[in-house]
Amino acid sequence: MIKKTIKMMTVACAASVLLSSCYSYTSVVGEGAVGNKKVTKWNHYVIYGLAPVGVSDSKAMANGAENYEVTTVQTFVNGLVSSLTFGLYTPTTTTVRY
Repeated sequence: MIKKTIKMMTVACAASVLLSSCYSYTSVVGEGAVGNKKVTKWNHYVIYGLAPVGVSDSKAMANGAENYEVTTVQTFVNGLVSSLTFGLYTPTTTTVRY
């Protein structure tokens, strides 16, 4: 009975780690990205992303362009940093293409 429970717990833990996805959000401003210029910055949050400390300004990152695309993701490196700090510091990455 205990062996079966341990095996089920192991499978559940492995599935939760392997089947989790990274946070991703994309928004298009104007007609979207027309060029191939790209600017990337980290956003800084604390307490599992609940309190923003330093969030990038996508409009400023677009350098005055009227047509651009903003993508905010939690990359593998962001997730690794978050797990190493036990969720106290939770960064994301914003990329602006214009």
